[in-house]
Amino acid sequence: MVMERLNSNLYLQNCYIMKENERLRKKAQVLNQENQALLSELKQKLSKANNNSKGKNSANTIPDLNLSSTSNPNPSNSSKP
Repeated sequence: MVMERLNSNLYLQNCYIMKENERLRKKAQVLNQENQALLSELKQKLSKANNNSKGKNSANTIPDLNLSSTSNPNPSNSSKP
């Protein structure tokens, strides 16, 4: 009887861990997608800044990363359920 109760408790803990693992996996996937989108946007801005600085002394120029942002202005709220 004691072993059955212990087994039941372990089973419930395992179910909880699997559910939490799935929740964290989904959250990680969303964060990864956001990171990929931000990286793509950054690459586009850097490319645009490099194209705009051709012909100038690009060694002494700093690219403007605030060029026409299309991302969510408040990304911290985008991943909340």
